[in-house]
Amino acid sequence: MTPLALEALQFAYPGQPPVLHGIDAAAAAPAVIGIVGPNGAGKSTLLDLIAGQRSPTAGQCTLGSQPVHRMPRELLCRQIAHVPQLVPADVPLTVEQVVLTGRLPHGSGLFESEADYAAMEQALLRTRLTAFRGRPFAALSGGEKQRVLLAAAVCQAAPILLLDEPSAHLDPENEAAMWELFGELKQTGHLVLVVTHHLALAAQHCDRIWLLNHGRLAADGSPCEALEPARLEQVFRVPFHWHQNPEGRVFLTYGH
Repeated sequence: MTPLALEALQFAYPGQPPVLHGIDAAAAAPAVIGIVGPNGAGKSTLLDLIAGQRSPTAGQCTLGSQPVHRMPRELLCRQIAHVPQLVPADVPLTVEQVVLTGRLPHGSGLFESEADYAAMEQALLRTRLTAFRGRPFAALSGGEKQRVLLAAAVCQAAPILLLDEPSAHLDPENEAAMWELFGELKQTGHLVLVVTHHLALAAQHCDRIWLLNHGRLAADGSPCEALEPARLEQVFRVPFHWHQNPEGRVFLTYGH
């Protein structure tokens, strides 16, 4: 996988103070990395910069030696799939048509190829959406729409997936299946960067955590290192606790 590097990355909206301050981080191996932090910490903006949808005001985000915001869009989309937080409402397509949009960066003609359809079938299967394939996207629930957008990202076959709150509307069954899928993607060589407010699930399923606070990288390490209770209490202003069950599994909770 082409190494991803964030070097002194900074971003500010016009006329506003910086949202991100000098972020330094890198990911060179397949992994699931959780991006966590309070509301307004800069998590979604960071994903937008990595996806090349915004240009940094200072520093850079690179794939290999190439700044992502200067890469040709089609080439970048073959490397990075981005699922934003906002789910579109009025999309006049069926589920399988939305999933097939993930193949646009690979298009070589006016019509989809056999490889495109094979990738769509696999994405529907991996996200448990085969039975939904003919349904209108606009008629789905919020959680179902999120799963379809995830399927489109899987169909895109990019080695890096950026996911912004992908479980916000999911029930426990589908949320558990989603995190299992992230683990499967890692095993097949993908880098998954997932913004989440579910710290307990991030602690269980992520290889690394990027903890943002006021636009700065407050921690970058294993879940046990980055999600240390004293640090989390400073960032979120509420007590956190690690627990371990008799089988040795560790859980994170918060509150008095």
